[in-house]
Amino acid sequence: MRASHTGWTLATLLAVVTSSACAGPGTGYAMAPSPDAASTAELEALYRARSDSARMNFTEADVRFMTGMISHHAQALEMAGLAPTHGVGTSVGTLTARTINAQQDEIVAMQQWLRDRGQPVPEVHADGIDSTVRVPNGGMLMPGMLTPQQMRELDAARGSDFDRLFLTYMIQHHGGAVTMVHDLFGTDGAALDEAVFKIASDIQADQTSEIARMKRMLEAY
Repeated sequence: MRASHTGWTLATLLAVVTSSACAGPGTGYAMAPSPDAASTAELEALYRARSDSARMNFTEADVRFMTGMISHHAQALEMAGLAPTHGVGTSVGTLTARTINAQQDEIVAMQQWLRDRGQPVPEVHADGIDSTVRVPNGGMLMPGMLTPQQMRELDAARGSDFDRLFLTYMIQHHGGAVTMVHDLFGTDGAALDEAVFKIASDIQADQTSEIARMKRMLEAY
């Protein structure tokens, strides 16, 4: 289904009715009916109908992106969640805390988007996610995601070794997320849904900026 924006809000509808009702003699238009003819309740019903229609206009590419990015973010949470027990330095500790806060919020938003559209919703748990969610594409990892061997290497590292490996792997991971955004934007008809466009744009901007920051941090080791 191809996405589209209705451009209508409840405030817009009310403004139209108000301006029409105020048209007086000499305007070239007939006087509008009594406001009772277009009650607030009716306008609210029209607004809800238009909102529901707009919500259901999305593409398969939008769904794949939101579903895949939930899994992608979930692995980042697993990586960052190792920090408290692996002797990280202050700067990497700050980075991992910021990663957890930002990506948890985005996961919730993407889950709600899928739920609102009647799509399957991957569930993320505090101790990670199950393998069917982490690898949703027939066992193939999405761009930038760590292999099981890389995750074991990260888990085995401690102190400055963990810091270096975390930065190296998170640069890889963020780069994959940016690739997923580029693929979405390059798909005809995709990302016209306002929420999808905003989430994808935010991910691209935030993670591109963090890649540059992490490269500078890595150079300091």
